[in-house]
Amino acid sequence: MAEFKIDALDEECPAPLLKVQNKWLELDLGDVLIIRITSYCALEKIPEWARREGHHVEVEEVEEKVWDIYIEKAV
Repeated sequence: MAEFKIDALDEECPAPLLKVQNKWLELDLGDVLIIRITSYCALEKIPEWARREGHHVEVEEVEEKVWDIYIEKAV
């Protein structure tokens, strides 16, 4: 299991989601991708996409209006 990070601070949709989807191709089962965002759109779209694909998702607000989304590749 490995951990990967993407910085998408101040980026608007769909850029953060596209970064996640592109990086996703390189991940193995059990890997965790952490994406740091400030976009409300990405806060909605990224977890929605990951859950729909069957992955585990957690969201943590690390400071005001800054979130880390943790996605564990489950399938």
